[in-house]
Amino acid sequence: MQDSVETRKHGAVAVVSLNRADVRNAVDAETARKLYDAFVAFDADPDARVAVFHGAHGHFCAGWDLQAGARMAQDSLLGGDPFAGLDFAPDDYAADATGPLGPMGPSRLMMSKPVIAAVSGAAVAGGMELALWCDMRVMEQDAYFGVYCRRFGVPLIDGGTVRLPRLIGMGHAMDLILTGRKVEAAEALQMGLCNRVVPTGEALRAAIALAEQLAGFPQRTMLADRASAYAQWNLAMPQALHQEWQRGKACIGDALEGAARFTAGAGRHGA
Repeated sequence: MQDSVETRKHGAVAVVSLNRADVRNAVDAETARKLYDAFVAFDADPDARVAVFHGAHGHFCAGWDLQAGARMAQDSLLGGDPFAGLDFAPDDYAADATGPLGPMGPSRLMMSKPVIAAVSGAAVAGGMELALWCDMRVMEQDAYFGVYCRRFGVPLIDGGTVRLPRLIGMGHAMDLILTGRKVEAAEALQMGLCNRVVPTGEALRAAIALAEQLAGFPQRTMLADRASAYAQWNLAMPQALHQEWQRGKACIGDALEGAARFTAGAGRHGA
């Protein structure tokens, strides 16, 4: 029997795959914990520079497993707490990927390295929230997003109401959040919901190629710039510029080395 979450390495790229074909990779409590553990392990692996988050069998993730949810509802009627262990406070966040467990698994982790979503088929409800958690999204031309949980009264509790407005703006976000409508690849690209659209069946390959490109850059400066972009959200302009300078200043040695390589002929004409 295959595991519901599988991790394999492609050099410096870690591919984390959901593998629950019978429910289009919907996530139950056990799978959420395994996803969380897989990404914590990636973040701690010094040999893994970028992760690709992938759904096997033609779908990224159909969201929270509603069949498991029905069983949770029955348990709650019997006196159990269906969300035991999921409450958290803002102070629970750490500077590394040891933050609190989310209902879908890694959605509350603050990763120190990039994660790219390879989106095929359905990425809906909590599955869409997992894709939003990633730094970038590579989407197949017949894949789709949607807050499909709207029709069942299931709330967005894995960052959807936070990350979606920050990514595509409040107007687009309200349209998607309130209506729960289907968003196909062309529209997702137009509104900034995905970064690349590729032919059907090519998302994983394209995402790995993109991850390998990121893994080939000088890492310290790329990660400093990534961290600055995330940190600036809650800061006034002077503080945001100051933290950018502090992070960049620590990488000046790398910048001087890069300047020397350029002067010697490396990287000309966009190479």
